[in-house]
Formats: sequence, structure tokens, C-alpha cells
Amino acid sequence: MKIAIGNDHAGTSYKKAIIAHLEALGHEVINHGTDGDSSVDYPDFAHLVAKQVNDAEVDLGILLCGSANGVMMTANKYPKVRAGLCWNKEIAAIVRLHNDANILGIPARFTAEKQAIEMVDTFLDTEFEGGRHQRRVDKMMC
Repeated sequence: MKIAIGNDHAGTSYKKAIIAHLEALGHEVINHGTDGDSSVDYPDFAHLVAKQVNDAEVDLGILLCGSANGVMMTANKYPKVRAGLCWNKEIAAIVRLHNDANILGIPARFTAEKQAIEMVDTFLDTEFEGGRHQRRVDKMMC
């Protein structure tokens, strides 16, 4: 699978762990995030990931920032993006299963690294259920 990942300064250490984990599983990862801990503007990185997901250049995306709210708000501006904010693996499963999310949002300041990796695995392993949920996903567009 080809996965784009982006982060601001709050998500750097988690991003590095997630990239190592995904590459060990054989996934191709495109790193659009900062690699340092100096303050940066999260929309700059969220736009890069969201555009690649929107344009189907990657299969899925992952975004990290302190609360993940800012990166989710930015990513969800794109018409083909359904970015879901998750704080545990159960929510990560539901956003894929029921909402066909294609970007996982991880709040780095409110989750543990182990939890973040569990969310990534769950997000990647869960397929969209379709059915009545497809009707609802179709209604998301303005």
C-alpha cells in the first residue's frame, strides 16, 4: 500500500515510529511532515497529504498534530477526502467501516505511541462496510 503521512512539530516522534512500522510491513510511505520539533504550520503538511489522497496518488493518508483537529479541518476541505479524528483503535475501525475514511488523524498530545501504531494497523486492516453506510457517505458532499 502507498501511504502519505504528514505532521507538525507535535507529531514528529510518532511519525518516525509509524513510518518504521509501516515500512517493516512492506508499505511505501511518503513523508510530507516535518522531521524536527521546531514550531511549524500544520496546514502546510496537511495540504500535501490531503492533495495526494484527493488525487488518488496514494491509497491512504495519516496526519498527526497536537490535537489533530487542525489537520483534520484542513484535510476535509478536499472533496474526495474523508479524514477522521481518532483517539483509539475502536474509533479507527469505525471511521473506516462506517465512514470510508481515507485519512487517519492522530492527536499526538493525547495518545501514546503504542496506541497510535495500533490505530494505524486497525485503520489499514479495516475495509469499508458499504451498504447503508454508502448512502450516508454519499450525503456528505455539499
